Amino acid sequence: MLATITWVADRGIELGPLFIRYYQVFFFLGFFLGYQWMKKVFIKEGVDLKILDALLSTMVVATVLGARFGHVFFYDWGYYREHVAEIFMPWKGGLASHGAAIAIVLAMLWFGRTYLKPIGKTPLWMLDRVVITVALAGAFIRLGNFTNSEIYGQPQNSAVETVFVRPITDYIERYFERDVAAVDYVATGAYLETDSLRLPEYELRFTPTESASLDQVQSMVELYLEPLVNRQNADNRHLYMPQDQLVQEKDGYFVLTAYGIPRAPSQLYEALAYALIYVLLLGLFARGAAVREGQIFGAFLVLVFGFRFVVEFVKANQKDFEAGMDLNMGQWLSIPLVVAGVYLWIRSTRKKADA
Repeated sequence: MLATITWVADRGIELGPLFIRYYQVFFFLGFFLGYQWMKKVFIKEGVDLKILDALLSTMVVATVLGARFGHVFFYDWGYYREHVAEIFMPWKGGLASHGAAIAIVLAMLWFGRTYLKPIGKTPLWMLDRVVITVALAGAFIRLGNFTNSEIYGQPQNSAVETVFVRPITDYIERYFERDVAAVDYVATGAYLETDSLRLPEYELRFTPTESASLDQVQSMVELYLEPLVNRQNADNRHLYMPQDQLVQEKDGYFVLTAYGIPRAPSQLYEALAYALIYVLLLGLFARGAAVREGQIFGAFLVLVFGFRFVVEFVKANQKDFEAGMDLNMGQWLSIPLVVAGVYLWIRSTRKKADA
């Protein structure tokens, strides 16, 4: 068993008045690298680069709107039908990749009629190329999810188990900045054995502000922090804190004991899988698979959403309503996309390649 990964890194960096999240950097990087690859393809195939510029803006809009609407209607419509204005505030809520996939296909149908038909190309011609960049972007986006401490796996012990303590740090920094200047999680090397998990032990070290007293930090722990971390549901819980602890003063810190909830870093599993799928699709393209329209797109749907179906078994539920489902929402949404991919692959192999 390898050492537990304690993920407490900041979600981004401050540049003057701006706070840039690493998620945003990865999102941009995925699109940027995809654009550079598509540019080479367009030049090689003699397609006007003005069409590529239109494609980029279309893809960005389709991805963001599709992912947002996918989250709203697939995962949280009960909330958003009462808060309609927040539908257009993606920083309040989330994004869903299945919605992005559907929106990209619909956008390519429109794009085909508007930009491709005049040059004798079809939406499938474009999709066979676009999805290669989408697989690459998906890998970067999942890395961004990891830095954001979101879309993580279920509690489990493994060689790469990860304790996501950043949400706890955010809570302390947001509500108790007058008492706590910083909090550190120092692994002791000990573990708490439970019926189902082996929980790594941490010494929580609170760096007090100049005005904070031991009694104030004790009250913070008893009244707010301990109830918060212990009463969260299994899908959102990251620490366990024994009750009735007395905060101790040690080497200038206020300290107490807590135990991490180790999880599968499913974001990294997906990032690696999508990167491998990108390489595979790139290989298919290099071998001439694009002459059979729909083959690469079909392979993308089968591989990406087939893997998505499997990895959902180790991911924490995104919403409470999924707790009683044999298959969660992500799996149900993946099934028709995999079926569509199989159909496109079979269809492409039966068609004669264009001369």
